[in-house]
Amino acid sequence: MEEAAHVWDPLSPTEAQELFSGLSASWWISGGWAIDLFVGHQTRPHGDLDVLILRDDQLIFQEHLSNWDLSDRRSPEFTTWSKGEFLNPPINDIWGRRTPESPWAIQLMLMETDGDSWVFRREPKITGPISSLGRITKSGIPYLSPQIQLLYKANNLQIDRNNADFRNTLPLLNYKEAAWLRRCLELRYPGHEWISKLSQRMKDLSKPEP
Repeated sequence: MEEAAHVWDPLSPTEAQELFSGLSASWWISGGWAIDLFVGHQTRPHGDLDVLILRDDQLIFQEHLSNWDLSDRRSPEFTTWSKGEFLNPPINDIWGRRTPESPWAIQLMLMETDGDSWVFRREPKITGPISSLGRITKSGIPYLSPQIQLLYKANNLQIDRNNADFRNTLPLLNYKEAAWLRRCLELRYPGHEWISKLSQRMKDLSKPEP
């Protein structure tokens, strides 16, 4: 039963774009798909689809998905997200599927904010303007900025895909992005193995053109 409860048939980023078309609140594709949207092609299979939203906007999304089955993991079991219920920390994500019998299709990730700034919940000293959270593909799909997504992935390097996402992204980061991520890692994860690689990327970018 537990295995069946975790079956996924995730939306694609394009399907998410269609689902949230016309919605007043901001959202961004996150997770591994955010990295692939930045890289410009799919680099690996994706077993789910993460969409980042601002915690303060959660009820807008609940209303928009009123015909869906929405649950959170506040306990070992799934808990139905009741209409009008505002979810506070430590609840940080919501799973969605079209019916209770359907596979899961989307996971909404809740981002903390303070006024016009987003806040990294694992280290509240790390923050930035909400306007810096995301980018948009040529086809209009919003996604989480790669350096911010990598900061979340830096938490667990035992997951191979996190290292793969870093390797695919590193050669495409500019100096400012690499420097920001290095500063954040030094603050939250001193001694993190990505720090030296980011330093080398910055060194390479600072070399004069031949």
